[in-house]
Amino acid sequence: MTRTRRIHQLPLSERPREKMQSRGVQALSDFELLEVFIGNGSASADVGYIARQIQRLLDKGGTALSYEKLTSITGVNVAIASKIMCALELARRHLVRDSTPLLTQQDILVRLDPIRAKQQEHFVVLSLDGGQRLIAQRTITIGTLDTVIAHPREVFADPIADRAASIIVAHNHPSGDALPSQRDISLTQQFVAAGQLLGIVLRDHIIVTKTAHFSCRQHHML
Repeated sequence: MTRTRRIHQLPLSERPREKMQSRGVQALSDFELLEVFIGNGSASADVGYIARQIQRLLDKGGTALSYEKLTSITGVNVAIASKIMCALELARRHLVRDSTPLLTQQDILVRLDPIRAKQQEHFVVLSLDGGQRLIAQRTITIGTLDTVIAHPREVFADPIADRAASIIVAHNHPSGDALPSQRDISLTQQFVAAGQLLGIVLRDHIIVTKTAHFSCRQHHML
């Protein structure tokens, strides 16, 4: 078994859960927060070792953390990896708000980098406030190699709850061709119409590939 330290060997006042109860969650280090979150270790690795490996991933930045990398750590099972990914996603959606407006095409494209190289089509929606700041970014549907289905009710459901002023929708083309299909054009027209009824402006529909992109707004399709 890989070990770093045993929690039961610590003085009671220094054990993460007891420390949190007596001093508040702010008193815990990142490492201790992870220990509390993970709970127990496994037969192959104790909780300290697991927490340390996850902390190393976190120290590399958010893009270094993925479900696959978590489950590659000795002692991290599907349940632990799922809990961590879900907790981070909840924090990203509801607690971490970027105050920088998405004013330029490049500002938006940076947000779409994670889907550029996907092997299936991913359809994402960005909810924006009145200052064009990002409220939330969500993957609505994942399609096949060359098809993604996105209905207006799925696209606008969360932005309505977000009280968004506008949205940007985007999806990737694994084929490498950024030009919109006839279905892409038809969907864009549906989103424009739905947005007008709901009072949520469709700011753009962007198609990305590994090396290129297509903006419906820039091509006067909105």
